[in-house]
Amino acid sequence: MNPDRPADRPRVARRVALVTGAARRIGAAIARRLHAAGYDLALHHLDSTAEIAALAAELESTRAGSTQVLRADLSQFDRLPELVARTVGRFGRLDALVNNASCFHPTPLGTVTPRQWEDLFAVNARAPFFLAQAAAPHLRAAHGAIVNLADVYAGRPLPGHAPYSAAKAALVSLTRSLALELAPAARANAVAPGAILWPEHGQPGAARQAILDATALGRTGTPEDIAAAVQWLLSEDAGYVTGQVLHVDGGRER
Repeated sequence: MNPDRPADRPRVARRVALVTGAARRIGAAIARRLHAAGYDLALHHLDSTAEIAALAAELESTRAGSTQVLRADLSQFDRLPELVARTVGRFGRLDALVNNASCFHPTPLGTVTPRQWEDLFAVNARAPFFLAQAAAPHLRAAHGAIVNLADVYAGRPLPGHAPYSAAKAALVSLTRSLALELAPAARANAVAPGAILWPEHGQPGAARQAILDATALGRTGTPEDIAAAVQWLLSEDAGYVTGQVLHVDGGRER
């Protein structure tokens, strides 16, 4: 028993967030930031078994019992409500949904297959919507919030990536629709990162420099920049902000 808390005073439940694609890169930065802010976390991943285990161990070392690891393929519809149900079953509530997981690969015009289209839309647009639908009753009860990870390419499509750009544009529209559907009890916003981390499969140096030349601040951002924006949008400080897309892109022009 905590001697500083009277015996008749109930323990205040911590806020709970479900973060998809939490194992690495921006997702891991978001998880660390929210955990440091006092959230308990359901950490979703697909195949990053070692990375998610290391992240959970790291967070558990600072606050035991504060994480749950969930593996799921977000393209499988049945797994989406299950992720929400397992989160609420473990922690008893859900205050925040962060749709960070993404699917990204080139699809030059003339080569795109229906399967590629379906894969890109399934993870980048369909999964965030149906996760939000499953989470909605819990978010309303908690007066919580959703943050979707969009992309600068939602508004300025990337050549050779038409389905990806379209899927992220759909996610922006869904964010605005969810803001209307959830109001007034809960909120929904999006963050549109600019050049934060270069694609893992490489990008020509000239292409990278062209992006930096079009960025007012002249440099890449960091995953922590995105994590800070996500935390703010989930916080009470952003309590009058909904249906918005926060561009964290260093003033990028194209």
